[in-house]
Amino acid sequence: MILQGHNMALLSQVGPSHCIHFENIRSKVGYSLVFNIGSGFEASKVKETCTSFPSLSSNYTKTMHGLHLDSAKVSYKQRHRAIVNASPPTEDALIATEPLTKEDLVAYLASGCKPKEKWRIGTEHEKFGFESETLRPMKYEQIAELLNGIAERFDWDKIMEGDNIIGLKQGKQSISLEPGGQFELSGAPLETLHQTCAEVNSHLYQVKAVAEEMGIGFLGIGFQPKWGLKDIPIMPKGRYEIMRNYMPKVGTLGLDMMFRTCTVQVNLDFSSEVDMIRKFRAGLALQPIATALFANSPFTEGKPNGYLSMRSQIWTDTDNNRAGMLPFVFDDSFGFEQYVDYALDVPMYFVYRKKKYIDCSGLSFRDFMAGKLAPIPGELPTLNDWENHLTTIFPEVRLKRYLEMRGADGGPWRRLCALPAFWDGLERRGYKETGFLNEVAEVVRTGVTPAEKLLELYHGKWGRSVDPVFEELLY
Repeated sequence: MILQGHNMALLSQVGPSHCIHFENIRSKVGYSLVFNIGSGFEASKVKETCTSFPSLSSNYTKTMHGLHLDSAKVSYKQRHRAIVNASPPTEDALIATEPLTKEDLVAYLASGCKPKEKWRIGTEHEKFGFESETLRPMKYEQIAELLNGIAERFDWDKIMEGDNIIGLKQGKQSISLEPGGQFELSGAPLETLHQTCAEVNSHLYQVKAVAEEMGIGFLGIGFQPKWGLKDIPIMPKGRYEIMRNYMPKVGTLGLDMMFRTCTVQVNLDFSSEVDMIRKFRAGLALQPIATALFANSPFTEGKPNGYLSMRSQIWTDTDNNRAGMLPFVFDDSFGFEQYVDYALDVPMYFVYRKKKYIDCSGLSFRDFMAGKLAPIPGELPTLNDWENHLTTIFPEVRLKRYLEMRGADGGPWRRLCALPAFWDGLERRGYKETGFLNEVAEVVRTGVTPAEKLLELYHGKWGRSVDPVFEELLY
């Protein structure tokens, strides 16, 4: 609906020097729809995986020598080979022989520019697995059984961390685990939303084929509605242990973000730096609208929590050094270089070496570039380290070699297809995709969000119990 077409009249309204403010929105039933968006809104989550998405293979290597960017009217020389990591990150195939420069980091982002005919759409979604009889979250042992079953029955490659299976990969699709066992599909880069919806349906069929035999179901919602933090299993992934220890130092809700939220997001390509800037600005300006339309997390530990999107509220006090809106994107000077400057100042989480995560939480990537990172003194970063660092930044719209729209609550499968439709120029694209907007159109027409429908059921026929939501939003 918005970003992938040519005529972006909205953006002429959103000038580079304008800061957009939103008031706290109240719903018809008196619940806070989202928090005060203008003051620090971060409606996303992405406890992040190391999985790289767009039109790039996991062994992508490219030497950029004198890379010329028409939009930036500059050339950058690249002396390092880019290695796109899987999950967990790949071993560094090339040790840096000379320090990375800021120009290298800028050129890395700029290498995502691609002509319009090569643009693709990638959709990622997370869901909560639970035991059908007890409604309790899946344990890791059950998740491992599920992953092994999907791999063997449907020919996926297993992703291991030590002796633990932590994900699957098949072509350009991957399945990964979030910190509390949330099950994520990172979809392949696809040309049409029909392909996207077919991919989602195929994934859910495969997951359900194995899970139902195990007595496991999956719930499409933005925040765990019933269970407390103490009830959530911890996944055996090294990066999550580092994050779990660090989060309480920088905010009060970071562990909730990690263990009890689910989102759906869409990843979009850009043709040039100018195109990236326009889409980034549109994405930030409209992300609160996406959050409102997809609001679907009104319960916490069995009761209404006062929000329609508790998941988005959690980002107000997770880690404000790496989350929230990015006002500088609307500055006249914004471009790839300014995003690099921002990312260099976001504190690190880890460095991945010899199949282990080294805790570097709170330290500076700038110091790393100078060989002054205390846990690994004298060692220099590669572009692989830079890419890993970019996955640990959580703004409302995130820039890698593509743009991530990250403001929507997880939901049932029809809304998984509706989110990429919301961000596309559907009629201009000419693929007869407008039907995917039906879920969103109903919210606009009625003014009733998905969360408000759940609250009405809770106060009505559910008899003030959240247990029926596991059936209502069952995949």
